[in-house]
Amino acid sequence: MTPLDKPLKRELTIGDITYTLVIDPDGLKLTEKGRRRGVTLLWKDLVSGDAALATALQASLEAK
Repeated sequence: MTPLDKPLKRELTIGDITYTLVIDPDGLKLTEKGRRRGVTLLWKDLVSGDAALATALQASLEAK
């Protein structure tokens, strides 16, 4: 298996919006194309089950 030792970028379209997905050794980040801010999910949060809580917290902080 190939180790994930550098960022891997992919583009995807959801509905009519194009996003950039970056997968790296720390986690993943989904950002609307052309923007800097996005949703970040760390691998440790995903594995521990805290992913939903971490995502909800990040969304509430960005809404303010």
